[in-house]
Amino acid sequence: MRLHLARPNIVAALAAFTILCGHAGLSFAASAEEQRGEIRKMRQQTLAHLYKVHPGARQHIQKAAGYAVFSNVGINLIFLSAAGGSGVAHDNKTGRDVFMKMVSGGIGIGLGVKDFRGVFVFASADGLKSFVNSGWEASAQADAAAKAGEKGGAAAGAITVAPGVSLYQLTENGLALQATIQGTKYYKNDDLN
Repeated sequence: MRLHLARPNIVAALAAFTILCGHAGLSFAASAEEQRGEIRKMRQQTLAHLYKVHPGARQHIQKAAGYAVFSNVGINLIFLSAAGGSGVAHDNKTGRDVFMKMVSGGIGIGLGVKDFRGVFVFASADGLKSFVNSGWEASAQADAAAKAGEKGGAAAGAITVAPGVSLYQLTENGLALQATIQGTKYYKNDDLN
């Protein structure tokens, strides 16, 4: 009986991986410059969407040391979930971009595809530098409610995920009221930098 249950999990994991590869938004055959162009385009679209649904985010990002924008496609197949994506971190002082990747996986009940975008905002240059150079791993569940209205100032709608680091998580329907980044790792994309 256990062997019978293990097979669907393996098939589900392989299916999730295949779907992720097909929906990651970047073709394996695309040149590095084409991939960088697609990521920059995604950043522009994501920020435009964020500023539309939450105008106060523009000032929050402009006053920050830097920010990072990621596009993530997640797949839930019965008991397994997997997600992958790409993004770019931007230093507001120097104007430098660093291209990055993200990957996550977990166990949970669900079925479907979830496409979302995340915008990290770094209050300090040290926080941004650490994120870019050392990567970051959200190993514990960061599930917090966004601030409502303008009571939170420019960062209203953002979720604090670490000291000095805020996250705006967007879905197709707008600003997410919760952000779940459990088991997600962010790191430099050596092929694009």
